[in-house]
Amino acid sequence: MIRRLGQCHRAATLIEFAILLPVLAALLMGLMDIAYQAYIQAVLEGAVQKAGRDSTIEAADTSTIDGRVVTAVRRVAGNATVSPSRLFYSSFGVIKPEDFTDANGNGKHDPGECFTDINGNGLYDTDPGRAGQGGASDVTIYKVTVTYTRLFPVAGLIGWSNQVVLSASTRFKNQPFNVQSIPTSQVLCK
Repeated sequence: MIRRLGQCHRAATLIEFAILLPVLAALLMGLMDIAYQAYIQAVLEGAVQKAGRDSTIEAADTSTIDGRVVTAVRRVAGNATVSPSRLFYSSFGVIKPEDFTDANGNGKHDPGECFTDINGNGLYDTDPGRAGQGGASDVTIYKVTVTYTRLFPVAGLIGWSNQVVLSASTRFKNQPFNVQSIPTSQVLCK
């Protein structure tokens, strides 16, 4: 009789464990996935900050610098897609939409409204940055976007995507190693 009672107790423990195991496994996989994401974000931010410091130096090779960022991220994120980009501006003060005269008061630039073309392209821009590193004393925004597939499919259980998109950016001013090329600002009505 005592043996049967012991066997029943073991069976109850086994059933309880079988009920809790999937929940515990999902919780552990979710925590590992979030920790992995935080680790990749930290590596990405460190690599972007170093790339920003290296980019300010005269004759910096941006493709080599970008390659170092890609390598750093791929050491921890394997087959991640890493996309670096640079936009440059003549100063920190112009990192904003181009000023315009809002003739109809709707808060957005409409065709025919005058605007200050600060990047010299003849078009109204919400971001007047020009692609590339820029030149002497230009301000550059360096941004890197990383996309990778989650380690575990647990995120789908709560409606999250299986793809993770992370980004990091930095702003820096190039050293004044040469003459800065600033486009002439002009007011256009287009």
